[in-house]
Amino acid sequence: MMADAIIVGLGAVGSAAAYQLAKRGASVLGIDRYSPPHALGSSHGDTRITRRAIGEGLQYTPLVARSNEIWRELEAQTGADLLTVTGGLWISSGARKAETHVKNFFDNTLAAARRFGIEHDLLDAAEIRSAFPQFEVADNEVGYYEPGAGFLRPEACIGAHLSLAERHGAQLQRNETVEAISCANGIVSVRTDRGQYEARHLVISVGPWLPELLEADLARHFTITRQVLYWFDVSATFERFKPENCPVWIWELQDRRHVIYGFPAIDGPAGGAKVATEQYVETTTPGTARREVSSAEMREMHADLVASHVPGLGERCVKAVSCLYTATPDFHFVIDRHPRLPNVIIASPCSGHGFKHSAAVGEALAQMTLEGESTMDLSSFKLERFLR
Repeated sequence: MMADAIIVGLGAVGSAAAYQLAKRGASVLGIDRYSPPHALGSSHGDTRITRRAIGEGLQYTPLVARSNEIWRELEAQTGADLLTVTGGLWISSGARKAETHVKNFFDNTLAAARRFGIEHDLLDAAEIRSAFPQFEVADNEVGYYEPGAGFLRPEACIGAHLSLAERHGAQLQRNETVEAISCANGIVSVRTDRGQYEARHLVISVGPWLPELLEADLARHFTITRQVLYWFDVSATFERFKPENCPVWIWELQDRRHVIYGFPAIDGPAGGAKVATEQYVETTTPGTARREVSSAEMREMHADLVASHVPGLGERCVKAVSCLYTATPDFHFVIDRHPRLPNVIIASPCSGHGFKHSAAVGEALAQMTLEGESTMDLSSFKLERFLR
C-alpha cells in the first residue's frame, strides 16, 4: 500500500510531523535508524531551554508560541510532564566577546519581547545578584528576565509525539536505515536495509544525518558539530539550584569567547545541574563523532567556564554526554521543498536552537504536505537563500 507520507527521522521534528499528519487522517510511515528517543542525535540530555522572545529573529516567536500550545495539548492527552516554567535569565554586556547564534542576540530578544508584548524585566548587575545569587556577574553586565521561559523534556516530548502518532494510525519502523531516496512520476521511493517503500510525499528530518541523504551541492550547507552537556555537583548548594529558585539561563561572556547556558537541578541533590557551552569550529559526522566525554573535558569545563561564573556548582561532574548539532551558515532553519524533488521536504530546523519550535514545525510540515503550504510564515527558512 502506498502511504500519503513517509517521514525519515523520528526525532524532535519527525515525531511531531508524524503525529500531526496522522491526526489529520493521513497514512504515515515513519522510519528511523534507531529507536527514538535515543542519545545518538540531537534531542537528548533531559532538558532543552524554551523562551518566548527569540533573539535569533522575530520570525521565530510565532513558532514557539504555537509550540507551547501544542506541548500543553500533548500533556493533556498523554499525562506526560513536558514543559516546566521556571523563568529565564539572559546575561550580557557591551563588552561581551561571545554571541548566541546571531549578532545582537540580547538586543534582539528585548526587541522581540516588546514587539510581541512578552512579559519581561531588565536587571542591572546589583538586581541580578539580589534576585539570582547563583551568578557571579560583573558590574557592567545586565540581565533580561522572562518569567514565562523554562525548559522542555526532549525525550518525553518525542515519546509523546510518537505515542500519539501510533494512536492515530501511523506505522513507525524503528532500527531501520534508509539507504537511498528517488522520485519518479510524482511518487517517492525509499529504499532501506529492510525493504522498499513508496509514498506521495516525503519529509526528511534526520538531523545530523541530513548531509548523507542530500546531493553534495545541498549537503555542503549543513555543518555537523559535537557538543557536550555537563551536570555538576549541587549536593552542597541544592536549595539555590532548585527549579523554584533557579531559572534557565544563557550568558554571553565578556572574558571568554563562549556562551554558557544552564538549567536548575531537576533531579534532586544527587543529580547535579546541567551546564553547557557551544562550539562550531571542529566538525564531525554521526559515524565518526566521539561519543564519550573525557575526564579532561569535564575538568576543563568547570575550571574555565563554570567555577568563576556559577561558583555554587561543585567541580565533581555527576555525568556528561555528547550530542550533535546541525547548523546552517547563517544559523537559521531550513524548512523547504527539495529544489529538484517538489514532493520532498527538507526539514532542518536546528542550528542549536530548534527544539523549542519543533512541535509547531511538525504541524507546519503536515500542512505543507497535505495542503501545499503552511499557515505559519516559513519564508525565512527557504533553502534557496544559499543557492543564489
